[in-house]
Amino acid sequence: MSAIDDRLFELGLSLPKAAAPAANYVPYAQTGNLVVISGQITLLDGELKYLGRVGEEFSIEEGYEAAKLCGLNLIAQLKSACGGDLDRVKRVVRLGGFVSCTPTFTDHPKVINGASDLMAEVFGDKGRHTRAAVGVLSLPLGVAVEVEGLFEIE
Repeated sequence: MSAIDDRLFELGLSLPKAAAPAANYVPYAQTGNLVVISGQITLLDGELKYLGRVGEEFSIEEGYEAAKLCGLNLIAQLKSACGGDLDRVKRVVRLGGFVSCTPTFTDHPKVINGASDLMAEVFGDKGRHTRAAVGVLSLPLGVAVEVEGLFEIE
């Protein structure tokens, strides 16, 4: 078990199974020491969660939890990219977050903090990253949040 696996256990978190792509793309691609992970949605144990819009069906707090679930799915894909050893992660470089929301909703950063806070909790200083948080009218399969990531590994 890696130190990051131990950290996940201490936080009471378990990683979901890394999801297979839903279309014609790969879940992650590595170039040099960078791993780009495709957008991860609110999938848990093969079941879609958080279907709908933040600001309509979901509160900011619920959106935060949806983004955290996306973050767990990112880490699951990252673990696969690292051959099962999350201690190979040198840095979370960037997250891109998309929030399905009402046209007047403007708290996208508060929602995507769910994924950002998770990266900091799990990876410590290595989890500090750049980020975008964007509102959209819809996301694949009707989910409320999607998050993609760029990671540096050894």
